[in-house]
Amino acid sequence: MTTTHPRYALRVACPSIRGVTAAIATYLSENGCNISDSAQFDDADTGRYFMRISFQPEEGHSLEQLREGFRPIVEKFDANAEFFDETEKRKVILMVSRFGHCLNDLLYRWRIGALPIDIVGVISNHMDYQRVVVNHDIPFHCIKVTKEEKPEAEAKQMQIVEDSGAELVVLARYMQVLSDEMCRKMSGRIINIHHSFLPSFKGANPYKQAFERGVKLIGATSHYVTADLDEGPIIEQDIVRVTHAQSGEDYVSLGRDVESQVLARAIHAHIHGRVFINGSKTVVFPPSPGSYASERMG
Repeated sequence: MTTTHPRYALRVACPSIRGVTAAIATYLSENGCNISDSAQFDDADTGRYFMRISFQPEEGHSLEQLREGFRPIVEKFDANAEFFDETEKRKVILMVSRFGHCLNDLLYRWRIGALPIDIVGVISNHMDYQRVVVNHDIPFHCIKVTKEEKPEAEAKQMQIVEDSGAELVVLARYMQVLSDEMCRKMSGRIINIHHSFLPSFKGANPYKQAFERGVKLIGATSHYVTADLDEGPIIEQDIVRVTHAQSGEDYVSLGRDVESQVLARAIHAHIHGRVFINGSKTVVFPPSPGSYASERMG
């Protein structure tokens, strides 16, 4: 009879110091943990070290016991460390305005189990997708946002996030700029998606502008939200090639597809603890075995 063990993971970020990898591996081994996957990166430019390990506790140690026993290593190497259960779904709030392609794509991936998250609510400043969301048995919150009442609207949004226990907020084409205060409060916990024409084609109808300029590559960028709007640390990007024979409508359609795929991959990386913020950029480790049957979503 095969014994099934929990699937745990450990994230570590610390100054680059000799011996940290050996200390972590030795600790897990001495506590009856079998490492199934490991990824690490030593950034010579920033002097920071990043590591993510998947492992099975074969002698019955709980996450709390492992966290407690790991404290001396945290103190010795001045490390930030997080133990978590890889099978536990993270609670997520989606925010959307009037472009629904990313929302619909995420709902589909969630429904078929391709995106292992717990969507605990959808917030919008319009009613367009109320029926779609409610039909998925997900709470829908319409919060109108005006210039005069923006602080009150954001306070309501934050209350929903806190009451739901959401660990991540995803801007699935939510077209309102978040305040500096909200960005600071949710630092590293808000993911956005946008086209990759910035800074060339700003404002309305960027795909029309790209078509008129004969752009040959359409791309999308997903990043953490900061007070610098679309300049937060990048998590995921992709492109699709277009030709002179394609129409402006083709540009829009292809752009929506690549935006949906990039956002889903960014969320998948975040919820599995594969993303580390490293100054103004990120370290993103590849998926560990078993975390997802295939990362080629879409």
